[in-house]
Order: sequence, then C-alpha cells, then structure tokens
Amino acid sequence: MRLLAFSDVHRDLRQAGRLADRAGEVDAVVAAGDFASVHRGLEELIDMLAVIETPTVLVPGNNETVDALRSACEGWPAARVLHGEGTEIGGVPFFGLGGGVPVTPWDWSFDLTEEEAADRLAACPTGGVLVVHSPPKGSVDGARRLGSEAILAAIEEKQPHLVVCGHIHEAAGEEATVGASRVLNVGPAGAVLEL
Repeated sequence: MRLLAFSDVHRDLRQAGRLADRAGEVDAVVAAGDFASVHRGLEELIDMLAVIETPTVLVPGNNETVDALRSACEGWPAARVLHGEGTEIGGVPFFGLGGGVPVTPWDWSFDLTEEEAADRLAACPTGGVLVVHSPPKGSVDGARRLGSEAILAAIEEKQPHLVVCGHIHEAAGEEATVGASRVLNVGPAGAVLEL
C-alpha cells in the first residue's frame, strides 16, 4: 500500500493544492493535523483538500478542535476524522489521535494531558498505522524532546508498522524507529510511503 502522508500545512493553500494533486498516485492519504493556524482558516484549507477521492484519514492538530475538523470535512466523502478511534483501508487498520500531547503552553491550543492521551490510545490495535499529531517522546520531537510519553508507551506496546506525526516543526522530515515501528514527522511537504 502506498500512502501520501503530511502534517502542519497551517493554512498554506498552495501546498494543500499540491498535496491534493499528488493524492491520485497513492492508495490512501494520511493527514496528521494542523490544517488551521490558531483556529483560523480551517474550512478554506479543507476545501482545497476535499477534491481528494482517495481514502483519507485525518486527525486534528492543536490548531483546530476535533469537532471543528469533523464539521469542515462533512462534505468530503473520502475523509475520515479519527480521534481515539480507528478505521480500516484496504485491510490495513488505521488508528488516530489528535491534539497537542502533552499540554502546550498556549491557552488557545487543542491539547490532551498524557493521561487523556493514554486513555484514548488504549483502543489502538497492534500493527497497522498510527496517526498522531504529536510525536513520541525522544523521537522526531526536536532538540527539546517535546514529544509525548503516552504516545511512546502506545507505540512500544502496540508496535504499529508505521507512525505518522507532525507538531514539532523543527523535526519535519525526520524519521526514527521505536522497537519495530517506523516513526515519521512528515511535515507540510509530505512524503509518499510504502507500507
């Protein structure tokens, strides 16, 4: 299975158009959050992506809420917003969790505590693809190690084949492994991945 994965587009309509153009070349699209910027521009950005007919999995970033993302995606038949839940595409399980984890210092941010994230990640299946906005602690999470302990623990326990994340811009494009799991902070340029 070929995936187009990206994160942190942050209202860049040109980049959204480029990603939408590439979506026909893959079997699934994975979008790891932050479509808006401080809750602005979500609908316009999703409108640029909504031309994608390839099955698409999205999680909210910390710049939009899960309810706002679900509302923005209502007219997009190929889209499935995941937040503490899963779906299946082509026989492959996908599980998603959005938001900033751990809680960020910004009062406008859509965040979860480590405990809330752990509760929602408990339902993640073994194997498959884990789509999270925040990276795991200690991998693709920047020099200050801003990732999530709960996400790290879920990866160690569930061993997804692939983990797609974003959130920490300085680590965009970086890749690591946690156990047998391939972990990528994909960033707005996106990447085509073989699963």
